[in-house]
Amino acid sequence: AKLEIQEDCFEDAFDRIPVASKMDLRTSIEECSMALNLVLNNKFSEALDLLRPWCKDSMYHALGYSSILVMQATMTFEHKDIQAGMTTIKEALQTCQRFRKRSSVVESISSLMSKQTPDSLKAEEKYTKADCDSSLFSVFQDENMISFIKGGIKIRTSYQIYKDCQSLSKMSQGVGGDSEAFRQFEGGVKLGIGSFNLMLSLLPARILRLLEFIGFSGNREFGLSQLQEGAGSHSLRSILCVLTLLFYHTYICLILGTGDGNLLEAEALLQPYIERFPRGSIILFYSARIALLGGNFENALVKFQECISAQQQWRQIHHLCYWELMWCHSFQQQWRDAYRYADLLCRESRWSKAIYVYQKAAILSMMSEEELKTTGENVVELFRQVEGLKQRLAGKSIPTEKFAIRKSRRYSSATPVKLVIPALEMMYVWNGFTIVGKRADTTESLLITIERAEEQLRNDPNPSEFHPDDQCLVQMLKGLCLKHLGRLLQAELCFTQVLSSEKRIRYDHYLIPFTLYELGLLYKQQGDCVKAMRFIEDAKLNYKDYSMESRLHFRIHAALSSLKASLTNSPR
Repeated sequence: AKLEIQEDCFEDAFDRIPVASKMDLRTSIEECSMALNLVLNNKFSEALDLLRPWCKDSMYHALGYSSILVMQATMTFEHKDIQAGMTTIKEALQTCQRFRKRSSVVESISSLMSKQTPDSLKAEEKYTKADCDSSLFSVFQDENMISFIKGGIKIRTSYQIYKDCQSLSKMSQGVGGDSEAFRQFEGGVKLGIGSFNLMLSLLPARILRLLEFIGFSGNREFGLSQLQEGAGSHSLRSILCVLTLLFYHTYICLILGTGDGNLLEAEALLQPYIERFPRGSIILFYSARIALLGGNFENALVKFQECISAQQQWRQIHHLCYWELMWCHSFQQQWRDAYRYADLLCRESRWSKAIYVYQKAAILSMMSEEELKTTGENVVELFRQVEGLKQRLAGKSIPTEKFAIRKSRRYSSATPVKLVIPALEMMYVWNGFTIVGKRADTTESLLITIERAEEQLRNDPNPSEFHPDDQCLVQMLKGLCLKHLGRLLQAELCFTQVLSSEKRIRYDHYLIPFTLYELGLLYKQQGDCVKAMRFIEDAKLNYKDYSMESRLHFRIHAALSSLKASLTNSPR
């Protein structure tokens, strides 16, 4: 009740908050807390208006203002928004640098050893806080971080500052360590140390070995524990720690892992914010995402619609919802509804036109001829558009775009060769079978569609050069459905059939390493960790230069980490 009263007072008082005439640490924390509440209440432009007057003279204002603009740029993908985000990051870094004292962090730690008074410590806290925040910005300030070593050294410097700050935080306990400034400083350290450790722990071994060469290491459990502690603290970073953990459990674990995100923890983290900000679009979005991942598609649909209707300032959040709604309907094979959201993304979002158009064409391919006619769309023409829509980030092609372009080339000839169940193949690319597998009814329904495609391929009187590849794709997806339905022996037969056809595959070479990985997970599910590790290691060591190789290596890293933990903890 106390929280609700505070929230109501905040809402009522907002219009009367004047621009501060001077700014100290306490006032900057209070104003940034107000701005954070505004963001969580969908008042994005009001939050920017509150932060803008002091964004070049206050570290907290600089941090908050640039963070909101970067968030906006990430979602819009508009060049002007990206440029504005980069500019404010550089300005924020300059603001933080002005607050730095000339002594080093190590000297600060040494000064603590002489048992300074709490009053003198406050100045150190402020300056170290500037060091800590500026380290985060320095990771992103250079637009030309193409060189791995140059970028790695810059990130290592940032990470080292966080580690120095963590040492200072530990030594400050009991020496002015109960002050508001210290709590904010400690929250920033936990966010930074936790995020770095979590991020580094996700990287495949071959990348991590290079990073370890320049002084990096990542501990996933430590990173998660730091973020959990930060989420439970009373600092401005609490919600940032919560959002980082939510993103990890609801996206990273699924796309770059084996899909084992902790949904119970995600729900517990979100619950206090649902109570405080019941109409907050960011909160509603994650609430819907958790429902989707749990297989509660009906509730997810309602929540995503609530998120869309909650605000109109940032249409980009609507686009995120459209993407999720497209998949929610696809999981249930409601192709007409899925097409509607794919079409909206094609028309409104700039994030990846190639993927959106390919996705729309793939969904249309799942419809009957009669239903397709009612849309007025030309599937062949859509697939032919995909290659011309590709883009590059930092000089690199986007892996999923490259995959979509390669698959769509089957339509470039005068006599196109149709893709087989392309929407289900893309569902697998995004690890969607892990979600569908939570529901036996939707999994059975997908299996019927896959077996129908299997039958059509078997009875094809004029098989094309793509025929063996298509057969292997269908068998792999069939194996996944059978696995989630608990029919493990049949699933194993499907996977081994793909592997036995390796020499017949002409184009979709990704199918073999991905099938080895899936077979390894099947053996893990059966409790045979040694056999599981052998198949997954085979995929890791003996295959290269195939579609989405990096994505599989992330998943392999997660699977092997889990297997090694299982072997370590198993009774001897």
